Amino acid sequence: MDKVELLAPAGNLEKLKMAILYGADAVYLAGQEFGLRTASDNFTLEEMKTGVLFAHDRGRKVYLTMNIIPHNQDIKKAASFLEKAVETGIDAVIVSDPGMFSVVKKTIPELSIHISTQANITNIESVSFWHSIGASRVVLARELSLEEIEQIRDGVPNDMELEVFVHGAMCISYSGRCLLSNYLAGRDANKGDCAHPCRWKYYLTEEKRPGEYFPISENERGTFIFNSKDLCMIRHIPELIKSGVSSLKVEGRVKSAFYVATVVKAYREAIDAYYYEKPYKFREEWFEEITKVSNRDFTTGFFFNKPTEADHNYATSSYIRNYDFVGIVKGYDNENGLVLVEQRNRFKVGDTLEVMPPAGPVTKFTVTQMLDSEGNSISVAPHPQMEIKLPMMPLPENSILRVNKQH
Repeated sequence: MDKVELLAPAGNLEKLKMAILYGADAVYLAGQEFGLRTASDNFTLEEMKTGVLFAHDRGRKVYLTMNIIPHNQDIKKAASFLEKAVETGIDAVIVSDPGMFSVVKKTIPELSIHISTQANITNIESVSFWHSIGASRVVLARELSLEEIEQIRDGVPNDMELEVFVHGAMCISYSGRCLLSNYLAGRDANKGDCAHPCRWKYYLTEEKRPGEYFPISENERGTFIFNSKDLCMIRHIPELIKSGVSSLKVEGRVKSAFYVATVVKAYREAIDAYYYEKPYKFREEWFEEITKVSNRDFTTGFFFNKPTEADHNYATSSYIRNYDFVGIVKGYDNENGLVLVEQRNRFKVGDTLEVMPPAGPVTKFTVTQMLDSEGNSISVAPHPQMEIKLPMMPLPENSILRVNKQH
């Protein structure tokens, strides 16, 4: 069955592995240069090779982002970097700039090229243009409705793949082309170093009354006038697939492995249910799972109508974080009946933990005893990445353990 692709972010090697294990069909990542997320760890060439091998061994794909808006000095280095990156086995490269596209075509003519959302692709003619010069996929601008996407699908060649963002942070600037960060903080968003000034608190000042600040709304704390809610389309998988897109993309290379695994698993289950369960019925648990990772409330963006004030959060830019990622299952000691856990955040005896496996339902258990790496009984796990042993029945390897902070 020719299913829609679920494409996940990979900010580092651990996140790549979690995305693949939890159901992504492909991941996108950046090397140490040319990507638009310098805040993520990104990949050395050796890590990239390891990640590609991990993905390919499981029948998944890896796309390399080279989608900065490059200057002359960037273009000069691009071919050399690309030649080394291609040796790792990447399946495609993502670019936004015609000059970078040209470098890729000249350097590795056979490599698949995807056109980034940074290219602001919003119409049939733009898609057709990129197809005519050899692009295999375009990442459509976030500013399109489902109706417009369907029109593009009907108006371009069948072998041109369309990719859309379906989950994650929204940018206040058109398709992510922003100058605010550069102007206010000296950090170039279009070269991957965004300071996220859209999340800052703003007031109005009047020219002849310096130092006197006026709130933009009736809130003495100011207002977050640029602060969009996060995109979430998990309730609309059928509409997305019927629009004819080839790939559903999750944003978040700077988010945690916990975030990536949770979101990917929810979308994986929803997509599979669409193809294999007739009639398809949305399960509320998928959305509830997504709310357990950090978010800014949710919007459907431009898919059904232009965003209004209801799609922004004017009160705060803080994330909603109701759950903590406390550990990951690394194996099982059959001889002694111990689950081996790598701790990520503090937890203690008496805590009720949720177990989210790579596949299957979420379960719960209460920690009644824990041991350190030497087998000594302890009451609390305070140190990041310390090895913990839990006397209990086996848990699936790579399961995520989390705790509800509200309880």
